[in-house]
Amino acid sequence: MERQKRIALINDITGFGRCAIAVMAPIISAMKIQAVTIPTAILSAHTQFPVFYFDDYTSKMSDYIQTYKDLNIEFDAIATGFLGSKEQVDIVIDFIKRFKNDSSFVLVDPVMGDHGKLYSTYTPEMCAKMKELVQYADLMTPNLTELVTLVDQPYPDKLPSFDELNAMCALLSHQGPRHIVVTGIPFNDKQILNFIYNQGEDYQIVMVDRIGQDRCGTGDVISAVIAGHYLNGHSFYESVQKATSFASKCIAYCEETNVPRHYGLAFEQYLYELGEDKK
Repeated sequence: MERQKRIALINDITGFGRCAIAVMAPIISAMKIQAVTIPTAILSAHTQFPVFYFDDYTSKMSDYIQTYKDLNIEFDAIATGFLGSKEQVDIVIDFIKRFKNDSSFVLVDPVMGDHGKLYSTYTPEMCAKMKELVQYADLMTPNLTELVTLVDQPYPDKLPSFDELNAMCALLSHQGPRHIVVTGIPFNDKQILNFIYNQGEDYQIVMVDRIGQDRCGTGDVISAVIAGHYLNGHSFYESVQKATSFASKCIAYCEETNVPRHYGLAFEQYLYELGEDKK
């Protein structure tokens, strides 16, 4: 019997707020894939809450990972999320070098900023370090802020054309990833654009309804569904469609039931829909 597929999730673990591994692990599990977590930090609640406990896990990560090396664990995919320091990026690169093989893939969600602004930890040095990680990615899920940063271009003052987005994705693809989706681009008052680049192919787009305001953890939900759906044998385009449709349904439920934005996506309501994902 074939071994159950397995994904390594490298991200923080947050108890309350529905983000990072707290959403990625159950989503991956619902898709009948084993989720193996590698924490970068432990938080009681994410940083959008007025109070939270934070434990930086950088100094413990190498010892934690050594167990998987000693056990010769095999992974079919590796998915990375927020990384808070250059030391963490180096640890992740070492992990990829050790565990990636010819039949596995790496999904990198760069999590560097949004709306034209980078997070405070993303100094020029940290941005350069993230470009090193990009070299090991097969799939990437940047937003527009992260895309322009990674290809050294200014944040646009108006919506880029499809050709401009394609050209920027081509520059990023030259650094490593074969498949890129630029997520969450406001297209107009009613639609959100997700721009898909596949190396050597024409670009594709996935439009979804614009529902309410931005919600914490949306990117984690989308990247987890993409990783799982892709590992289960679907195309990158199909995986993006699945992920954005699922996230939109969760967001609509949150708007209808007045779930606060910083409480994340109530993905639990529709998790069962991911259970029949196998191709």
